[in-house]
Amino acid sequence: MNFIKDHIISNYDLSDVKLENVLSAACPTNIDFADLYFQYSNSESWQLEDGIVKNGSSNIDSGVGIRSVSGDKTGFSYSNNFQYENLLSAANTSKCIVNSGQNREIKIGAEKEIRRLYEPISPLSYKEDNAKVEFLKDIDKYIRSKDNRVDQVIVSLAGAYDSILILNTDGIKAFDDRPLVRFSVMVILKVGDRRERGSAGGGGRYTYEEIIGKKFGYEFADEALRQAAVNLEAVDGKAGAMTVVLGPGWPGVLLHEAIGHGLEGDFNRKKTSAFSDLIGKQVASNQCTIVDDGTISKRRGSLSIDDEGCETKCNTLIENGILKGYMQDKINSKLMKVDPTGNGRRESYACLPMPRMTNTFMLPGEYHPKEIIESVQDGIYAVNFSGGQVDITNGQFVFTASEAYTIKKGKIQEPIKGMTLIGNGPEVLKKVSMVGNDLKLDDGVGTCGKDGQSVPVGVGQPTLKIDEITVGGTQV
Repeated sequence: MNFIKDHIISNYDLSDVKLENVLSAACPTNIDFADLYFQYSNSESWQLEDGIVKNGSSNIDSGVGIRSVSGDKTGFSYSNNFQYENLLSAANTSKCIVNSGQNREIKIGAEKEIRRLYEPISPLSYKEDNAKVEFLKDIDKYIRSKDNRVDQVIVSLAGAYDSILILNTDGIKAFDDRPLVRFSVMVILKVGDRRERGSAGGGGRYTYEEIIGKKFGYEFADEALRQAAVNLEAVDGKAGAMTVVLGPGWPGVLLHEAIGHGLEGDFNRKKTSAFSDLIGKQVASNQCTIVDDGTISKRRGSLSIDDEGCETKCNTLIENGILKGYMQDKINSKLMKVDPTGNGRRESYACLPMPRMTNTFMLPGEYHPKEIIESVQDGIYAVNFSGGQVDITNGQFVFTASEAYTIKKGKIQEPIKGMTLIGNGPEVLKKVSMVGNDLKLDDGVGTCGKDGQSVPVGVGQPTLKIDEITVGGTQV
C-alpha cells in the first residue's frame, strides 16, 4: 500500500490530467524542467532514562513541494493543502523565477516500476506502544544486571514511515514507501569520582521486529557496556605526529566527513571543494577505492529511488587513488554536462533536493587486520569516533575518538582517552599504506547534515593504516 496513491491522490481527486496541468503551470516553455514531490510522513520516538519514560513523541506530516528550474536558478514553493486549485497556485508561485512564458503541454508517463530495496511496511504498525516501552525497560534492567558500576542508562527507539510520489516533466511517475527504525543505548559507569560513557545502536529500513524480535537491542547494550568499561581504564594519551590505524565500520565517518562531502557535485560545480577539477588525477593512495552505494538492501542510507525519481546506483568515486567522479543530482549534473548519479536527496517536501551521500565506504584491500597492527612499532589504534568537524573548501578536519588504544611493537596496549585526529582529508588519503580485508559497514545510526537538512546515511571501511597524522592528546 502506498499512502499517497491510496489516500491523497484518491481523496483529492488528483487525476493525471490535473497533475499534468499543475506541472504545466510550473514549467512554461522558458523553464528547463519542473517536478512535484508528494510526501506523507508518520514518525514516533521513545526515550527511557533510568527506567522512566522521559520523552515520547508522534508526528504526522504531509505536503507537496513544487520546483521550477531554469539553468542554475530555482523557483520553489510547498503546500500542506492538496486541493487542486491550491496546487495550481503553488505551481504559479514556483515559476516566478521567470517573468513570462507560455505553459507547455506536459504528459505524465506510466508509473515507473522500481526495484525494492526494502519492504513497504510501516514500522509503526508493530504491536502496541506498551510493547515498545517494555522492550526499552527490559534493556535497562538487563544492563543494570550486568554491572554494578552502572550509574545511568538512556535507551531510545524511533521509527518512521514515508510515502513518496515524484512527478516531473521528464515523464517520471514513481512511488516509494520508506520504512526506517533506529535503536540506541548510552551507558555511564561510575567508579569513585570517575564517570565514563559508552554508546551503541543500530537500525535500517525495516520494522521494529528486526530490533525487538531478533534481540539486537541486547547486543548493542553489551557493546555500550564494553565501551564504558574500556574508557574507565583509559589513560592520558600523548600528542604528536604518528602512525594511526583506524578500525573497521563506524570510523568510516571520517571518510564521510573529510572526503565524502568534498565529492558532492554542487561543491565541485561551484569550485569550492578541495577536489574541484581533479577528475582523472591521483588524489589518494593507490590502495584506496571509495564508493557511494545507495542500492544495498535495507541499509539506513539506501533508497530505491532518490528524491528526484532517479534509481540509486553504486558510484565509484575514487578508484585505486584516481578520482573518477562526483555525486550528482539533476541540476548540478545538467550544468556539469554529466549524468545524474541517483544522489538527489531532500529532508522533506518543504526542502529542495541537493547532492547527498547514501552509503559511503572504502572497499576492502588485501591485508589481514592482525598484519596491519603488527606492522606498527609505535602508534594509535582508533576504534570509534564520537564526532568531528570539517572544512569542505580545504579538507581540514578534527575528529574525537571515543575508543582508542596505543600500539607498541605490533601489539595493542592500554586504552587512551581524549584523543583527537587533526589533518587534511586529501592529504591523509595519500598516506594510507595498508587496507584491510575486513570491510564493515556501520550498524545503522548515521545522520548527515548539510545546509540545514538532515538525512539518514551509512558509512563504513576496512581496517586502515595511515602512516602519519597529527594526534591531539591529554598527556602533559
